[in-house]
Amino acid sequence: MRLTPAVELEYRCKRLQELMNENGLDAAIITQNADLFYFTGTVQNGCLYLPAQGQPLYLVRRDAARARMESGLKEVLAFSTPKDIPGLVAGFGYPEPKRIGMEFDVLPVGLFERYRKVWPTADFSDVTPLIRQVRMIKSHYEIHLMQDAADQVDKVYQRAKEVIRAGMTDLELAAELEYVARKHGHLGLIRMRVYNGEMFFGHTFSGCDSAVPAYTDTPFGGLGPSPCFGQGASYKPIAPNEPIIIDFAGNMDGYLVDQTRVFTIGGLSDRLRKGFDDMLKVQELMKQLAVEGIAWGELYERCHILACELGYADSFMGAKGSQVSFIGHGLGVEIDEYPFIARGFMEQTLQIGMAWAFEPKVVFPGEGAVGIENTFYLSNEGLKQLTRSDDALVIL
Repeated sequence: MRLTPAVELEYRCKRLQELMNENGLDAAIITQNADLFYFTGTVQNGCLYLPAQGQPLYLVRRDAARARMESGLKEVLAFSTPKDIPGLVAGFGYPEPKRIGMEFDVLPVGLFERYRKVWPTADFSDVTPLIRQVRMIKSHYEIHLMQDAADQVDKVYQRAKEVIRAGMTDLELAAELEYVARKHGHLGLIRMRVYNGEMFFGHTFSGCDSAVPAYTDTPFGGLGPSPCFGQGASYKPIAPNEPIIIDFAGNMDGYLVDQTRVFTIGGLSDRLRKGFDDMLKVQELMKQLAVEGIAWGELYERCHILACELGYADSFMGAKGSQVSFIGHGLGVEIDEYPFIARGFMEQTLQIGMAWAFEPKVVFPGEGAVGIENTFYLSNEGLKQLTRSDDALVIL
């Protein structure tokens, strides 16, 4: 178990405070688990009260003793109810906040109302865009954790080559690979910020199931084991001469990478093989274009144009009618962070320290899906790739 260094937490809080001051916020109240982990180094029941100036106050209902052990912040305080917060804040000499930021994209309305009653005259606004700006630039510490997660998914990839066999079900394969990941430190869940963004380790499926769309905002969906969780691996047996998709997210000490590889027993049809090779071309174009200052949306548009020129206007990033409007997504403690390599993001540009997954994929209903996904980050020396498993189609 690694604890987030205090200097990391202090820098993150100070960076958010700078943005809060630029946007006229007196305080931020952070309650969502991913954000709590990022700014406090632990996830306990409570909130982080961050004044525009001064020390952050980590206010914990359960369990304060554990929070003090795991968090590098100086001030970790027990409290029982939001009504206690003004007194605790005043005890540190902080003024009553007039403008408060909270995570409106994920905050339950009932919980928001409880906090609003504590400061009935305050103006509340959304602090999530500022939090996303802080989190999108990774430190060397964070990149090291993501490198460890990349080692983890490579072990999954190596195991897949050993265990895949005709007749085993997609769910059996998923279980084998999840077991390997857990043995090598995977935390067992993937955090997504989007509402109802449930996911386990990723998606493992084969043949026509890989082309089944799902409710998730992803190019691949999968039938899943039940309508209750209609995505990912099902009970379909794996057969020769069909694509086997292993879209797997590593998670090491809370930090994620995303990798997709395609396997097959025997081989693939000419159309699927060409689709796979062409997605490697789209990835190569991204590698050439991804420099500091390019707009996220421009990177998307130029890669999308290439995919269409190669003949995939109706199958790129999903089957026709179910296509998604992105090719890449940021990664960190959540799988849907900034940057978004997506349609419309023409004002936001790539910056040094950003990390993202890039996943050009094509889907042919009734036949299957193919593609590639790797995790990258932009360093002072240029684009670096974190995931390291061989990109090539694996023929068993």
